[in-house]
Amino acid sequence: MTTTRERIVEATAALLNEGGREAISTRAVSAAAGVQAPTIYRIFGDKQGLLDAVASHGFESYLHGKTALEHSADPVEDLRRGWDLHVAFGLEHPAVYTLIYGEPRPGVESPAARAAAEVLAGQVRRIAAAGRLRVSEERAAHLIHAAGCGMTLTLIALPPRQRDPALSALARESIIAAVTGERAGPGDGLVGTAGALRTALPEVTALSVAERALLDEWLTRIASG
Repeated sequence: MTTTRERIVEATAALLNEGGREAISTRAVSAAAGVQAPTIYRIFGDKQGLLDAVASHGFESYLHGKTALEHSADPVEDLRRGWDLHVAFGLEHPAVYTLIYGEPRPGVESPAARAAAEVLAGQVRRIAAAGRLRVSEERAAHLIHAAGCGMTLTLIALPPRQRDPALSALARESIIAAVTGERAGPGDGLVGTAGALRTALPEVTALSVAERALLDEWLTRIASG
């Protein structure tokens, strides 16, 4: 049986997905959930408490998937999978993701963000324990978090047709190289090289327009992984 708290959270989540944060008001939530405004304040304290509850509710599936990832023998590869899961969640649930990471409050961390940070800290700790970390755990975690959030918010802001599928992978490998000193494997290096060549194509004068177009198509396929 759905509790009053769950009904309010689900109603707020629906408003968030339909109209963004601006659509969430005490009046709108009260009407959608079929409760009086005092009930909302009694359960959640204030609007921010309600938003934190909605964020945690929407983040549950992501956290479950991230914590359920089985550890492999390679903690760096596990970090790659964690990064990809993080970005995928943001693109699939942009309203919830933006609610959690889009408006940071100095010195304040939402329960959902705190839980995600703890998972990331555990991944970084495994890399350090393997002797593969070249910066402090705290610095590595902050760098990975900043880059992952920045990349995800950037992709969310772009129209779907303009999202470069190789962009996240390039950023991920750059960050891994920065915190471990390790470079990507041959396949990932090929992807990066293809992307760089594609960027330089407009300056190539030795090829005809048709030849550049054909090469651009091939490089795009390689850069897309």
